[in-house]
Amino acid sequence: MARFKQKTKRFDPYKNFKFHVKWDGRYVAGVSKISALKRTTEVVEHREGGDPSAVRTLPGRTKYEPIMLERGVTHDTEFERWANSVSSLAATADNPQINFRKDIIIDIFDEAGRRVLSYKVYGAWVSEYQALPDLDSTTRAVAIEHIVLQHEGWERDIDVTGTGDTGQRGR
Repeated sequence: MARFKQKTKRFDPYKNFKFHVKWDGRYVAGVSKISALKRTTEVVEHREGGDPSAVRTLPGRTKYEPIMLERGVTHDTEFERWANSVSSLAATADNPQINFRKDIIIDIFDEAGRRVLSYKVYGAWVSEYQALPDLDSTTRAVAIEHIVLQHEGWERDIDVTGTGDTGQRGR
């Protein structure tokens, strides 16, 4: 259970617009949207020999849904470099030094700017990269780039204190 020192009896949910994404020990600039962290566990049905009319259920394999990160197109090349590390892996499969997997951290902040929730995502890698959206000169929309991350699971970081920590601690 998380150890919050402030507002431990909070009834209002946190706003979902104050968040940061960190990988390689630093925050990634300008991420504007993150898809849901979702996992699904298969249901395995079986019948017991003494009671063939009743079906029992057990948990099976757990599947973690991919995570999509979106942001406006800028000069920052973090998304592209990570995506390129995966696509260049196929060209240099003999080199085990290439590490295309990253553990990432998603930090959620309250209205006062205190980090209140943090999730660690393990073994993430880029399965899809969109450098530019469809370009249309008749609209005024922001150009968005995105990456889709496959991963090996996530967990809530229960060490978040909610006491003004800005997420600058080491991993």
